[in-house]
Formats: sequence, C-alpha cells, structure tokens
Amino acid sequence: MSTAVLSVGSNMGDRLATLQDAVDAMRPWVRVVSPVYETAPWGPVPQDDYLNIAVVVSDDASSARDWLVLAQRLENHAGRVRDVRWGPRTLDVDVIDVDAITQDDPELTLPHPRAAERAFVLVPWLDVDPDATLGGRAVRDVIATLPADEVGGVRLRTDLVVG
Repeated sequence: MSTAVLSVGSNMGDRLATLQDAVDAMRPWVRVVSPVYETAPWGPVPQDDYLNIAVVVSDDASSARDWLVLAQRLENHAGRVRDVRWGPRTLDVDVIDVDAITQDDPELTLPHPRAAERAFVLVPWLDVDPDATLGGRAVRDVIATLPADEVGGVRLRTDLVVG
C-alpha cells in the first residue's frame, strides 16, 4: 500500500470548484480531505489569495512517481501554465510525502523540499493527521518553528467545503 500526502491549491478562477474537480478526479484513491483554508500567496509575485487543502491518497499499486504523474495530470487538466515561478495557478498539486520515504530525484524530491517552510501545506495536513511526520519530525513541531504570522495567515474557511 502506498500512501501520499498531496497539497492542493488554487488562486485563479472558481477556486473552490477547481479544488472539488481535483478531489473528484482522485476519488478512487482519496482517504481523507482536509477542511478548506485560505492563505496569502507564498513568494515574491503579487497575486490573489489561495484556497488550500491537503488530500491523503492511497493505492495498492502506486509508487511515488505515480502520485507525481497524477498531480501533473490534474494540473494540466485544470489548464495550469508554468510561466512564472511562484505565480498564480489555476491548480497546484504538490506531492509532499509518500510513505515517509526520502528520495532525492531530479523529478521528485521527498519529502517535498520546501514543505517544512509552508504553513499552508502543514496546517491542513495536521488537521487530517494529528500524528503526521515530515522528514522524521512531528508536523506539529515543524509548525511550531514557523513565524507566527505565517501560521496565523492560514485561515480556516468553515463556509467552504470540498469533499
């Protein structure tokens, strides 16, 4: 059994519908979907706020590479273009963790190399897995090391639901 944690976000168009479409496309593998969070964009490019969720998926036959292929297929289906690094996105799907493995591959580094810096990834993940670990550290401990404004900027949107 392969289990992956995917961080899914959108800040263009109908953000909520885009997230729902992505979850619907992953339905055969979805184990749990976090509540929806809204966050300011990360990085130097001015843009609209994101809606973010964490999705835990699993499958008997999938590998880390299979989860990456799925993520890329979902992004392509949503019309994502990669014109600007850290720019606005119809859909962004990052493979954060797969079975707690460590791999340094040009196509997929695990765990995700910047996940420990990003509250918008960690807070939704912790919401659905209180015992989550990232690189051998408890996600709750990693969150505690982040700046308070970074963590406080991850706002729970109880009025929005993806399921």
